[in-house]
Amino acid sequence: MRDQVPPTGPAERRLSTKETAELLGVKPETVYAYVSRGQLGSRREPGGRGSTFDAAEVEALARRNRRESSAPAGSGAELSVRTRLTLIEDDRYYFRGVDATELAARHSFEEVAEWLWTGRLRPGAAFTAPEESVAVARRAVEALPEHASPTDRLRVAVIAAAAADPLRFDLSEDAVLGTARVLIPTLVDALPPAPLGRRERRGPLAHRLWARLTGHPADDASLRVLDTALALLVDHDLAASTLAVRVAASARAHAYAAVSAGLGVIEGPLHGAAGGLAHRLILEVLDRGAAGPVIADELREGRRIPGLGHRLYTGEDPRARALFALLEDLPHAAPALAAARDIEATAARSTPLHANVDLALAVFTASSGMPSTASETVFAVARTAGWIAHALEEYGERPLRMRPSGRYVGQRPPQPLPE
Repeated sequence: MRDQVPPTGPAERRLSTKETAELLGVKPETVYAYVSRGQLGSRREPGGRGSTFDAAEVEALARRNRRESSAPAGSGAELSVRTRLTLIEDDRYYFRGVDATELAARHSFEEVAEWLWTGRLRPGAAFTAPEESVAVARRAVEALPEHASPTDRLRVAVIAAAAADPLRFDLSEDAVLGTARVLIPTLVDALPPAPLGRRERRGPLAHRLWARLTGHPADDASLRVLDTALALLVDHDLAASTLAVRVAASARAHAYAAVSAGLGVIEGPLHGAAGGLAHRLILEVLDRGAAGPVIADELREGRRIPGLGHRLYTGEDPRARALFALLEDLPHAAPALAAARDIEATAARSTPLHANVDLALAVFTASSGMPSTASETVFAVARTAGWIAHALEEYGERPLRMRPSGRYVGQRPPQPLPE
């Protein structure tokens, strides 16, 4: 125990127990636990009624605690970032304090995006891109091989649009919002139309995106599902791709580069590509007539069941619940919807996991004649709006604050030179 520490000189600054606890973000009793473990020294000043602590030593301990709380893998500790955008709480989620599922039910994707960006609704908001911006992005996308993934095409479109924008380094709020309102429609309009689909350049974004995803004719109910899906997926707090965007924005990368960072992350099977796995699962269940043998094969191979469970929700994903309710109104979605419910019920016999938004998207894409990669496209286009919102927020913070410290666990120096 280090309860008696000699003074270190006149420049030493001392903190009270209360000040120390506030700096460390702990309770006062935890401060004394640090003293008893030898991690912190304390001293009673002559005539004083409480202990005081060396400010430099307390600040060093605070830095060490922050470093150790974010570095170890599997520790359960997470990087915490202040945000006013999305709150996830009690199996619900909110955009700027407003229930996100209710917002998506009443407003278009474009209107929800504007709300997330500015905190103001713009009724009838529409996103259009100048022809020259779309032409540059489209030429770049068309140069890709036929087997390129949707995310490949979107990444190339972003890079091409950035190269064509000489003002991309302007990080003022008005400039970034202007970029967002042009970039998102550029991404959609640069995508090739689906077989038998028509390349639309007018109307709501969901209508134009439909023709890039399927050649099936669009009906109002299906377009409403797609538009609602886009609005629901705009943001979901600090998902892996969003964290990558904030890191890029922290380094003052321009908005196009920040979006590119997010696109680089979503191809993982645990993030943006998860919907494609659920899509294929739905088709297999429809092909085999029941979920039982399909789920058995997945479990036998040691694979997790796509479309089930979410670490942020104990019950059903509210995004899935909202989409399933709309899918009930699509007669052609009934078989895929029944397959999804069969998957959920069958898997629940061993693991009580609820459907997540990937399974709901899979029902929609599989029943609408879309490829398995369609949900990845929907996710990326929608989340681009959220990434812009997070980039805007990060531009208002101290530069380079998203710089965690490594916790070195290798051999201590000095080590002999390798031979």
